[in-house]
Amino acid sequence: MKILVTGYTGQLGYDVVIQGMQQGHHMIGIGTKQLDITNKEAVALYVKNVKPDAIIHCAAFTAVDKAEDDRDICENVNVNGTNNLAQVAKQIDARFIYISTDYVFNGKGESPYKEEEEPNPIGHYGKTKLAGEEIVKKTLDKYFILRISWVFGVNGNNFVKTMLRLSENHDELNIVGDQVGSPTYTSDLAKLIMEMIVSDKYGVYHASNEGFCSWAEFAKEIFRQANIKVEVNSITTEDYPTKAARPRNSRMSKQKLMENGFNPLPTWQDALDRYIKQLTHEVK
Repeated sequence: MKILVTGYTGQLGYDVVIQGMQQGHHMIGIGTKQLDITNKEAVALYVKNVKPDAIIHCAAFTAVDKAEDDRDICENVNVNGTNNLAQVAKQIDARFIYISTDYVFNGKGESPYKEEEEPNPIGHYGKTKLAGEEIVKKTLDKYFILRISWVFGVNGNNFVKTMLRLSENHDELNIVGDQVGSPTYTSDLAKLIMEMIVSDKYGVYHASNEGFCSWAEFAKEIFRQANIKVEVNSITTEDYPTKAARPRNSRMSKQKLMENGFNPLPTWQDALDRYIKQLTHEVK
């Protein structure tokens, strides 16, 4: 299968391309240097020339706080860019995977969000990602919408790398303890995405590594597994103000994955163990 992957320079796109190549697919990974997805004519020309069987759309404006200031740029990438790709996917009859986010929910309550629950984003980033979901649903029949959370991968910056970097000159850190969700290892997620793209079980899915934790609990486990002594103090969201509001409850139900016969991802602790080993191996 010939598969076009946007956002190749990011964490998930990078791992999706690697995973697809390992499975023998013809993978074409592109970043902004290869294609400006906000340019409708350029997108149509490029994609029709490549003629992929499937498009995995990982590219997005994901700087949550910056999105509150740079609203037009965020909207142009997440809404117009998605629309441009969805329209040409329809024309060439390509399968489509749109990577969405837990930020489409408002984060109230403590129950895991089910796939069919009504989204209600509280920030501009979440609103633009939801608008992208709606475009995909309206435009295409052969689509997957995959909501993911708390991503970490080898290619790019993430919470794990930040914690390890801060541990070099801090022996104590204050980390938010009242926002709960599921960390997601892009290597595990990429395997699921490749499993999905060759199936016809279209629809909206939630995907993350199994289990829930707060950011503070995540940080403690990072230091425990990395064998680093850092005291983690759990603080409230109010103690750490940010420009964009964060959902306090990012728990997502993976019921639809199970119902459609997709394998659940390993626990986040298991994923973290493999990721830290991968990082250590690369440093050596």
